[in-house]
Amino acid sequence: MTIEQISKLLSSRRKQLQMEQKDMYMRIGMKQQQYQRIEAGSDMKLSTLLRVLDGLNMELSITSKGSNIDQPSLEVASSDACVESLEDDSDDLGFWFGSEDQK
Repeated sequence: MTIEQISKLLSSRRKQLQMEQKDMYMRIGMKQQQYQRIEAGSDMKLSTLLRVLDGLNMELSITSKGSNIDQPSLEVASSDACVESLEDDSDDLGFWFGSEDQK
């Protein structure tokens, strides 16, 4: 898969989620201009790609060229076509703030 193909896949997924490029700032802290360069085919670090994939509910899958898998290297992690709602993880607050230890 080429950088251009990855860029097109990312753009397609973002549009499928009904998001604009500027929405990536709220999802992963990346400014619109920076994200725009990625969709334009700019080379990027692997860590940046993983961050973008996470924001688009996608994951990276690496396979050998000779494998019989017909799927692209980037797969949608969630089959939902819409953005998942953000829920309050208040049940996890005890873990982070030590209230579990006080029981």
